[in-house]
Amino acid sequence: MRILIMLLAFSGSLYAADPAIETLSDREFAFEIDGSRISVEIGDRVLRSKKDMLLEWVLYSAKTIHQYYGRFPVKSVHINLMVTAGNEVRFGRAFGGDSPYVRIDVGENISTEMLRRDWIMVHEMVHLAMANVPQAHAWLLEGLATYVESIARGQRGHLTEDHVWRYFIERMPQGLPQAGDRGLDLTPTWGRTYWGGAIFCMLADIEIRKRSDNRLSLRDALRGVLDAGLSMHADTSAMKVFEAGDRAIGVDVLVPLYQKMKTDPYPIDLDALWASLGVTLQDQKIVYDDQAPMAHIRKRLFES
Repeated sequence: MRILIMLLAFSGSLYAADPAIETLSDREFAFEIDGSRISVEIGDRVLRSKKDMLLEWVLYSAKTIHQYYGRFPVKSVHINLMVTAGNEVRFGRAFGGDSPYVRIDVGENISTEMLRRDWIMVHEMVHLAMANVPQAHAWLLEGLATYVESIARGQRGHLTEDHVWRYFIERMPQGLPQAGDRGLDLTPTWGRTYWGGAIFCMLADIEIRKRSDNRLSLRDALRGVLDAGLSMHADTSAMKVFEAGDRAIGVDVLVPLYQKMKTDPYPIDLDALWASLGVTLQDQKIVYDDQAPMAHIRKRLFES
């Protein structure tokens, strides 16, 4: 009964087809999603006492990624949950190559409620779906994970649309170019890397939808990137990624946008963009305008 309750808490519905979780040892566990094997190591005994909630968190996150990309992006990944102080998920990092590996630092006092709020596990799993690129293109990796994590969780119903839009409206200005900044490839600050990259992804998502009469999205382009073999197993350049994405959707969006933003600051009027989408933050509440020019695009962003 406790597992059932946690499943409902994470997803909002009961998944009868959830994979069985194998116990490999007192510290190692594994499950499969559509042929991909996810193994989980919980080394610390304090965290092992919370293994049910932790494994459900990993499973929920893997299912979120599977739904967004139409598959889990790699055939196998090892996830190591490391203990740290506190009651939150503190840090995560994904490593590529032949044997992808994810390390997540979890507070010893973690609770189901805090795991429901966590974004780090899904963020790191998004990295599995993108090839390793040179450091100059780190904004692609981090910006993509920042944007997709929110959209994918919203599509799955784990986050409300209000929550995602408020998050974007409040945080995306951190990605705007500051005085002296150049393009994304040439400005490796935290804001431009994470939120500048997220702005690129949002602009690409909107433009793909506009160019395809709302039939296609950034998700379709990213699925095409995976089809081209450009998961975290591979090494490539940002241009190769964008070329693969544009081929998949049949319209040139990613390459032209990259050419505009890679060396030029390319400032964006985010307030005007929100108004065009018909979403604003007023008195700490999200307000929608369904008569806005791009309201029809906004309404489709969270369709699974």
